[in-house]
Amino acid sequence: MASPLDDKTRSIIKACVPALEAHGLAITTEMYRRLLANPDIRDLFNISHQKDGEQPRALALAVLAYARNIDNLGAMAGAVERIAEKHVGLNILPEHYPYVADALLGAIAHVLGDAATPEIMEAWGKAYWFLAEILIGREEQIYVAHAAAPGGWVGWRPFRVSRRVAESETVTSFELTPEDGRPVMCHVPGQYLSFRLDVPGYGSERRNYSISSAPGSQSYRISVRRIDNGVVSDWLHDSVHEGTVLQVSAPAGDFTLDNPVDAPIVFLSAGSGLTPFISMLGALDAGAARGVRYIHTTRTPATEAFGPYIRDLAARGMLRADLFYSRATPQAAQDATGVTTHAGRMTPTWLAREIDRTATYYICGPDGFMRDAIATLKAGGVPESQIRFEFFGSAADATLVG
Repeated sequence: MASPLDDKTRSIIKACVPALEAHGLAITTEMYRRLLANPDIRDLFNISHQKDGEQPRALALAVLAYARNIDNLGAMAGAVERIAEKHVGLNILPEHYPYVADALLGAIAHVLGDAATPEIMEAWGKAYWFLAEILIGREEQIYVAHAAAPGGWVGWRPFRVSRRVAESETVTSFELTPEDGRPVMCHVPGQYLSFRLDVPGYGSERRNYSISSAPGSQSYRISVRRIDNGVVSDWLHDSVHEGTVLQVSAPAGDFTLDNPVDAPIVFLSAGSGLTPFISMLGALDAGAARGVRYIHTTRTPATEAFGPYIRDLAARGMLRADLFYSRATPQAAQDATGVTTHAGRMTPTWLAREIDRTATYYICGPDGFMRDAIATLKAGGVPESQIRFEFFGSAADATLVG
């Protein structure tokens, strides 16, 4: 267990908040420059998040939140759990942490210059290792649980693509079956798989994709949207076929279905944000007593993934659906039993009219979509404990950190 930080260290860290507000992004950008100079460490990261600056922005926000909450680290519990789950998916190990420490402390000294006094550097060294020890301990617990679970594993396991299905003009599903023929760990609806991929022309790449299948013991399914100029999504769509073998880490993630029995649920998604909800709906398919609302925004009917599945559930009374087409006007024939279609994006005004304060809201999609939905729900009186969200990348939006 990590030793508590002393009063002097916490006082110095709090005093650094203005400097982090002014220079946090410069520090994290420099940190990643140093860290990624090591090829072995570079391969642990999603490099696309470096090119667009998302990862440095997200880390700058996280470091700032850590400093602001240094006297109340319980407020960081959710963020710590998300980081630990992400690290386990990527197979981060204790031996990786010293590299990060060297890069972060070196970046602080480089950016702050003479302002980075020995006392400040000592305080940040203690603060880093305090948090690192918490993460290492939690990650070890998750690794042990994965190893002990029926069908579980630690590290990278080869899976063969046993089936691929076009779900829409932009989304393709890949069913993954283990090469060793043994069972797989039963995932919790909402979790994701992490992949170590060798993309020709780009080398090693890491990606996380939500599991879109209901929990089972034989295989997993992921559903991937083709992104414009997406290195990995293009490769998956164009080059990964039935028989291709991919390296996969065990299911991870804390954005999971955890709701009182029979309590209402509202799923809010945009784009490929629907994928964890398809897994959750598969787990809920036994009955509709709880009251399920499915609200999804996509570009056009042609980009709507899992449309037949949603309409079947609605026809059987399993859910009530609202489908928004941001770039098309739906035809009357596209409405069906339990399904209402809308032209344009879902707006905060529309959502505010539909709020059910007794429901738990699960939200997944682009950061802006989630930010607007969260703000609308809070303004409408939905308790924060009933609002849960998942982000695809590194949470480079201050509203989504914590």
